[in-house]
Amino acid sequence: MLKVLLVVCALLIVSAGAALHWSGESPSALADRLGVAEHLGLRGSETLAAPKPAATSPAALRPPEGVAVETAIAMATTSTEDLRAIGTLQSDESVQISPEIAGRVTDIPLSEGKPVAAGDVLVKLDDALARAEVSDAEARYQLAVSNLRRADRLAESGNVTERARDEAKTNAETTRAALELSKVRLDKHTIRAPFSGVAGIRRVSPGAYVAAGHPIVNLEKIDTLKIDFKLPELFLSQIGTGQKIKITVDAFRERTFEGAIYVIDPHMDVNGRALNIRARLANPDLLLRPGLFARIFIEGQIKRDVVVVPESAIVPRGQDKFVYRVENGEARETKVTLGNRKDGKVEVLDGLLAEQTVVVAGQQKLRDGAPVEIVTGSREPRARGT
Repeated sequence: MLKVLLVVCALLIVSAGAALHWSGESPSALADRLGVAEHLGLRGSETLAAPKPAATSPAALRPPEGVAVETAIAMATTSTEDLRAIGTLQSDESVQISPEIAGRVTDIPLSEGKPVAAGDVLVKLDDALARAEVSDAEARYQLAVSNLRRADRLAESGNVTERARDEAKTNAETTRAALELSKVRLDKHTIRAPFSGVAGIRRVSPGAYVAAGHPIVNLEKIDTLKIDFKLPELFLSQIGTGQKIKITVDAFRERTFEGAIYVIDPHMDVNGRALNIRARLANPDLLLRPGLFARIFIEGQIKRDVVVVPESAIVPRGQDKFVYRVENGEARETKVTLGNRKDGKVEVLDGLLAEQTVVVAGQQKLRDGAPVEIVTGSREPRARGT
């Protein structure tokens, strides 16, 4: 009996739902009309009620909130186009001291790392044999000279032929040449400084036998230094001999050294389309050394009304650079062409005008046309973007 009753109730509920759909009556009225409200346990306020329409949220009526960003004003300023390059310091003069002949080292008068003057003896080789050859050549020359004088006297009295006199003269000249040659060979056993400079670390010791061309020590002239560097060809009109340069090195970060360009190679580097430039700078205290990596700064031409923005405003994307301008409360993505950077500012050569507002923080959340809220450094809203 209970099962039959449950089936009947289920059929009544289905019928009531269909009637409700087609009649449009409220569930309670339909239940009363069908006489099932009591069977379903629906009484008073517990009867079925029609669903109420959803109310519109006040938040849905408000415009979307802007992305919080910090901004700066693009400024027009006057600047100098500082040219920058890198290079390596070189000795003004540098030579590797090597003997022209083979021999045994007998003396090395130089002091490593100490200054030497032009003409100072640096290395001596064993010259005993060479000195003996000079003595022999001198004796032969003196004999030849005596024979020539005798032949001249005999020729004047007619007691010697002209041919014999010529042979005596030739012999004197030959022995003189042999004497000069022996003196040159002797001189090659003593190696002297070709210019004033600082001796490096020697590579041989006294008593060592060295072949011709074997390196013994380097001599560096460092009271003046040179530096070679390159600049793009477009700066050719801004560079000239005598132009001042400034140099910094990591070894002396707190100091700036000054020099001047003294030669521009007439032949450009065709591979990089660059100018080959050489400058010279004084180094009287010998602080700087050849081989130091150097950064070079050259003051270029003055540029007026250059638009600059903070470097933080730049958004790189691939090979291109962008900024977000703020117009009427919205971010406008703008492609820009950049120039030199200096003191946290960057020149904008194209794409932006002075007095325009740009985003300097918060760009990672922006897209073109997105609404923005300009905030101060404390992220408090300041004003709607203009």
